[in-house]
Amino acid sequence: MRHFAIIAAAAAAFALAAPAAADPVIGRVAQDFRLTNSNGQEVQLSQFRGRTIVLEWNNPGCPYVQRHYDTGNMQRTQAEAERRGVVWLTINSGAEGRQGFMRGPEANAFVARVSSRADHYLLDHRGVVGRAYDAATTPQMFVIDEGGVLRYNGAIDDAPHASAVETSSATNYVVAALRSLEAGRAVDPATSRPYGCSVKYADEAGN
Repeated sequence: MRHFAIIAAAAAAFALAAPAAADPVIGRVAQDFRLTNSNGQEVQLSQFRGRTIVLEWNNPGCPYVQRHYDTGNMQRTQAEAERRGVVWLTINSGAEGRQGFMRGPEANAFVARVSSRADHYLLDHRGVVGRAYDAATTPQMFVIDEGGVLRYNGAIDDAPHASAVETSSATNYVVAALRSLEAGRAVDPATSRPYGCSVKYADEAGN
């Protein structure tokens, strides 16, 4: 666990992000947000300032999400983050009546069933945060550094069509980003094309 001090300007960075910010840009401050977690508690992104953060867009009904959890790949990635003192926020932007929609008790049941190591499972039923981050697929991953700056946006790995066996040997972009940040190196790649099921927003159809 590391909790490096950061300068005041960086520490306040989350709070300065405009509520209606444009699509997220690598190298710029990540937009702050506030959501309720699966236990009914309010969680704000800026409360974790000074720590690296991973955002994981999630839909338990999506086969791509299921593959990463059923193979243990997502949990291994979460454990890697946990060892580094990284905050992991899983976000569900599925609207009521759409695939993957869950209320708190169902979300907690999912977390327990898959042994998720996320710090919070956040409910974004209106899709406000998902749209602010331009989250298009589940899973889609974002890595935010200790200064509140977005450093990675994209897929969890480079194997969208991998079998269960191949998933474990794919290049994990999230782990690579966390290792680079810990070593003080630039994240490369900083972006990749996310793959998976479309996020099931309230006014959109799709698989």
